[in-house]
Amino acid sequence: MQKEFTGKTALVTGGAMGIGKAVALLLSERGADIAVVDKSAEIGIKTVEEIKQTGSEAVFINADVSVSDDASRAVEETIKRFGRIDIVSNNAGIQRYGTVESTPENEWDEVMNVNLKSVYLICRSAVPHLKKTKGCIVNMTSVQAFATQRNVAVYTTSKHALIGLTRSMALDFARDGIRVNCVAPGTTDTPMLKWAASLDQNPEAVYEMCRQMHPLGRIASPKEVAEVAAFLASDKASFVTGAVYSVDGGLLLPIGGEPKIKDQ
Repeated sequence: MQKEFTGKTALVTGGAMGIGKAVALLLSERGADIAVVDKSAEIGIKTVEEIKQTGSEAVFINADVSVSDDASRAVEETIKRFGRIDIVSNNAGIQRYGTVESTPENEWDEVMNVNLKSVYLICRSAVPHLKKTKGCIVNMTSVQAFATQRNVAVYTTSKHALIGLTRSMALDFARDGIRVNCVAPGTTDTPMLKWAASLDQNPEAVYEMCRQMHPLGRIASPKEVAEVAAFLASDKASFVTGAVYSVDGGLLLPIGGEPKIKDQ
């Protein structure tokens, strides 16, 4: 039985670990060939070996997608290896903490370049190829594109802006048959979360707080988020563009307070 992504190629940024790796593995399990694009060469090469075990082809491209030359090279190498691009999955992302007062300018630029500019750079090079395949783009934003916490000024700014970029591209390239959508995860069990928790004296307390924040009472696995990205990349979502899908375990549902209702 033919898999749904057989014959298609996906370029996955941030594909060595976390949500990006989960997206790469899931698409490969469903038949896609994968270009894993990441700065982490050792981990990326191991991810490619895992992908090959699914029966799909894969290549690792060592690149910093926040740099113009690296981003264009990643697209060129994907085309050279596979001859086409059908799916672009943008997952490269970093977190830094601070307010606009306390965030150094170099950190502001670093986060904006990785979380936002990289999507522009990759898509700028990939769109001509996506026009040929009537392909799609799936961007990974965050629930912090809708709400925010204290001390995450640059991160939340980058994630809010990514929704604007997603919608702009969706409209600009709709007539070319390119769909562009966004996934907004809540807390997910990734290396980024592990790093953030390690900044606290009690990392397990951070994990417990994150679990309690979500009405479902837990945090997401990377595969749960990848499932939504794979749906948006599939023909099942053929009439979906410019959309943002929250995968947040109900995190954004509550508001403060609780009505006191007398027993009836």
